[in-house]
Amino acid sequence: MGEQASDYHRGEMEIQEQVSTFNLFMGMTKWGSLAIASALLLFTVWFCTPGGFIPGLISAAVLAAIGFVLLRDKPDAAH
Repeated sequence: MGEQASDYHRGEMEIQEQVSTFNLFMGMTKWGSLAIASALLLFTVWFCTPGGFIPGLISAAVLAAIGFVLLRDKPDAAH
């Protein structure tokens, strides 16, 4: 067991698969949360207010559009 610890060298391991998995998970979490929030707003306005379906659809579409603009990937700033 003692020899195995000395075989590890920091920074030499390929981590591209872990980075890709993390990025996929974060993207699914981000866009899934926006979809759930939009659906929740649609159904809340549709069923819990006298507004009905069309105002609920409009409010959900506005939330989805604003969320898309705010959550999309931005280009990296050049340093």
